[in-house]
Amino acid sequence: MFQVSRTPAARLLGAAALSAAVLASVCAAHPAAAGPGAPEGDRLTVTVRDAGPGLDGTYELSCHPSAGDHPDPEGACAAVEGDTRWGRDTFAPVPEGSVCTMQYGGPATAHVTGVWAGRPVDTTYDRRDGCEISRWDRMVPLLPDLGGPARS
Repeated sequence: MFQVSRTPAARLLGAAALSAAVLASVCAAHPAAAGPGAPEGDRLTVTVRDAGPGLDGTYELSCHPSAGDHPDPEGACAAVEGDTRWGRDTFAPVPEGSVCTMQYGGPATAHVTGVWAGRPVDTTYDRRDGCEISRWDRMVPLLPDLGGPARS
């Protein structure tokens, strides 16, 4: 007769519960997994300061479908979508301890809030060093192009 001791059975049960929790969180992270009555698409508010005339302001952006008073809603949605990877925060700050070039990209700042891929967004961008400039430029045209490298 086959006997299961309590320790392996408890481990198996714990592993099953953990697997179910991980699966549930992955499903919940995708906007398509949102239930009925959830707002469709992703919504961001972008506030730009000290970027220059015609660039400063607060813009509303909706994606899936693209809409809002952002100067380039289709391009902005495409930029964020192109930088979205499962398991990685699209709007993550520069990692602590990063080695960055000591260059100054100007006084411009941007604050982005809202919801992207079913997750809350509340992040700030600036151009104080090479890492932050690259982080900013990766989000053009969500953020204004301030003379970074040529974009394709």
